[in-house]
Amino acid sequence: MRILVVDDQPLNCTLLRAMLEQQRYDVVVATNGREAVEIVENDQIDIVLLDVMMPIMDGFEAAPLIKKLAGEVYLPIIFITALEDHASFEKCLAVGGDDFIHKPFDRIILSAKIKAHARTRKLSQETNEQKKVLEYHYNQVEREHEIVEHIFKNALNEQGAYPEHVDFHLSPASMFNGDMFLLAKSPMGGLYCMLGDFTGHGLAAAVGALPASRVFYTMVYKGMSISDIAYEMNALLYNLLPGHMFCAATIIELSESGKSLSLWLGGLPDAYLIEHDGTLVRTIESQHMAMGILSESEFERNLLHLEVSPSMRILIATDGVIETENDVGEFYGDERLKALIKSKNSISTADIVDSVRAFSCSELQQDDLSISILNCLPFPTREDSEVNYSQLPFNLSLSLNAAQMRSTDPVLELVDMLSQVDGLEAHRSNFFLLLSEAYNNALDHGVLGLDSSIKDKEDGFWEFYSLRADALKDLSEAKIVISVRYDPEKLSVVFTLCDSGTGFEQSCGDIQNMGREHGRGVGLLREIADQVNYNQSGNEIEMIYSLK
Repeated sequence: MRILVVDDQPLNCTLLRAMLEQQRYDVVVATNGREAVEIVENDQIDIVLLDVMMPIMDGFEAAPLIKKLAGEVYLPIIFITALEDHASFEKCLAVGGDDFIHKPFDRIILSAKIKAHARTRKLSQETNEQKKVLEYHYNQVEREHEIVEHIFKNALNEQGAYPEHVDFHLSPASMFNGDMFLLAKSPMGGLYCMLGDFTGHGLAAAVGALPASRVFYTMVYKGMSISDIAYEMNALLYNLLPGHMFCAATIIELSESGKSLSLWLGGLPDAYLIEHDGTLVRTIESQHMAMGILSESEFERNLLHLEVSPSMRILIATDGVIETENDVGEFYGDERLKALIKSKNSISTADIVDSVRAFSCSELQQDDLSISILNCLPFPTREDSEVNYSQLPFNLSLSLNAAQMRSTDPVLELVDMLSQVDGLEAHRSNFFLLLSEAYNNALDHGVLGLDSSIKDKEDGFWEFYSLRADALKDLSEAKIVISVRYDPEKLSVVFTLCDSGTGFEQSCGDIQNMGREHGRGVGLLREIADQVNYNQSGNEIEMIYSLK
């Protein structure tokens, strides 16, 4: 340890040097305050024994300069003084002194004071070194966060592209979070949006957002269906994330005309279809497990299709909204959210966030608050660029028996084949919607004879699909024939599906489907296809789709 002795009396310096060197301290001597300041500035000093009364610069002047040079590390200054008045003691402490010792020196007291202050200095040095290490790591983390934040901002840069159609709010509880909102328009004109919520919080929860967003944007730009997007994203997350992580999500497609919605709902809280005046048209429950839990073979592609009007909106939110607690432990909850929706015309995400924050009675946000409101408005008519369509007409037909219905996905394979034909790939999403809706109707209602009214019950969707799985397992004799005819001269594709079921009376079927809170498939088919025709018995459907 290096001790600086500052005294203008040679005898005092000699005495102190002898006492300190006897205790194996390294001693440096200065005869006035200016010399002391220069030594501290240029040398490593651990303790300063500073006389008060000296020429050139006294101890009162030197002490604050020495403290300033020491910076954040504790450098003890012990004043050597013959003064006895309290005012002098107070001044010694006021200018930066940490202790004082009287002349003549008591060797035992001086040694004890030096050891005590040496321990404090050592702790100060260790703390300062730890602080430097922490500052270095903090700066590194800040830099990494800036880089990741920049990447996230550029990866999700289309969120605000359609302000008339979409009002959204993302309010993370920390710098990074597991919530994401994705928005993109397909080549066919439909608007796709996805609200997702990964397990947990912080950067660990956010790691899945980038690869998931790449899948979303890539597939939307290729005109893929929601079912395809959900399937591919699930496969990615199933293989990428550890077993305890998953992504609850709702994916929505609004058609270009604004007249229909297609939804895949997996694990998020209920969505609400509402009117602009706040009237609740329908509560839409999640129908599937979150993405990243089921393997590819177990994953469910089923979509929900709704007919909508320009006066309607659909609201989706993550669980941070309804699970916010107030100071007495009550949840904000679904009922309070629905009451808020009904209380105000054209409610905004900001209104909901303000209500949740006021309810929580806390400045600290408890969870990520993510909300999206999609307005079901049509888009301006597009000026389509010239497309080169195949000039080769073709007809293809496939016949499925009961075993094939249980083990295959004919719609996906058929759409994949059609997408290989020049000019047809851009219509992939519409082909999928037409074929999947018609095929599911043929299978569920024609072959299996299931009644969609089951879905009107509480938890009716789960009951319906449970009955569907059991009926399909026991199915022995059945047939569904799917035919496709492409006419390059008329630029049209004609789809025909015929099932071995007993059919239904078309006039009644249309009306019943239109009035129900589920399905509404007939309206969707007529929204996409130019013509939809049934045979007299109701077990065959023909859909004429124009490519123009």
